[in-house]
Amino acid sequence: MSTKSMPVLAIVIPCYNEEAVLPVTSRTMSSKLDSLVERGLISPDSRIYFVDDGSTDATWACIAQMVASDRKFRGIKLARNYGHQYALYAGLMNADGDAMVSIDADLQDDINAVDTMIERFAEGNEIVFGVRDDRHTDGKFKRWTAALHYWVAARFGIKTIPNHADFRLMSRKAVAMLGKYRENNIYLRGVVPLLGLKSCKVFYSRGERYAGESKYTLRDMLGLSVRGLTSFSITPLRAIALCGFTVFLISLGLSGWALWAKITNMETGIEGWASTVIPMYLLGGLQLLAIGVVGEYVGKMYMEVKKRPMYQVEEILGGD
Repeated sequence: MSTKSMPVLAIVIPCYNEEAVLPVTSRTMSSKLDSLVERGLISPDSRIYFVDDGSTDATWACIAQMVASDRKFRGIKLARNYGHQYALYAGLMNADGDAMVSIDADLQDDINAVDTMIERFAEGNEIVFGVRDDRHTDGKFKRWTAALHYWVAARFGIKTIPNHADFRLMSRKAVAMLGKYRENNIYLRGVVPLLGLKSCKVFYSRGERYAGESKYTLRDMLGLSVRGLTSFSITPLRAIALCGFTVFLISLGLSGWALWAKITNMETGIEGWASTVIPMYLLGGLQLLAIGVVGEYVGKMYMEVKKRPMYQVEEILGGD
C-alpha cells in the first residue's frame, strides 16, 4: 500500500486535570500510532491531539512538553473549562485527518480496538462506534443508572447506542457534517447517530484507570443524561400534558362523586381534612414538577438564542 493511499489518522483526547495519567497516555498512544504506521494501516503524517479543557493543574505544561519532544503530538488549549462534550467537539473541529478517533485520557477504553476501527473504516464505514461488551468495571449503582438512562432514552425516541460513550472513529465527511451542529447544549452521543452515514460497531472490554481519579462525577453524569433527554425529545412536555389531563379526569370524577353524595345525603365518613390536604399536596407537587421540566426547556432556549460560542481556543501547539 502506498503512503498516499494510507489514511491520515487524528486521535483526539480531551483532558481535564490529567497530569497524573498523561505521561502513560502519551507513551501508550505514541506506541499505538507507530504500530499502526508500521502495519501500513495509517499514514506517517497521523497525529495525536490533546485538548486541555481549562485544567487547573499542570496538564497544559505536560502537553506543551510532549509537543516539544515529539512531532506527532499536538496541543489545543481552551480558554476555560467548558466540559467534556465541548472539549471533544473542539478537538474534532481543530484536528486534521481522513479519520478521527476520540478517546478519553484515562485509557480505560481499549486502544487495541482502534486497529479494528481503522479496518472497518477502510471497508467504507464513515462512523465506527466503540461499544462496551460488558460493564463489570462499573459499580452496581453506575450500571443501574446507565441502564435506566438508555431505557428512558429509548422510550423518548432518542437514537443512542447503548453502552457507547465517546470512543468512536469518524471520517472527515462525518466530522464536517457534525460541524454543522452548532447547538450550545451539544450531546455528541445523540448527535452522531443522527448523521445517518454508514456505520458499524466494534465491541471491546473497558479496563481500570491507569492513574489519577475520574473527573466525571455523579453530578456530571446526571447533567449529561438530562441534557441528552431534553435536547432530543419533547416527550417530558407531553408527559406533563398527559399527567395534567389524567389529574383533571380524576378531579372531575371526585367532584361528581362528592356532588352525588351531597344530593343523596350519602354517608361518606370523610370529615374534610384528608380530602382537602391530599389533593392539595398532589396538585402542588405536580405543578412544581411541571414548572421544573418546562423551566429546563426554557433555559435551553435561553442559552441557544444568545448565540454564544460553544468554546474558545486560547492556544494551539504543534504543526504550522
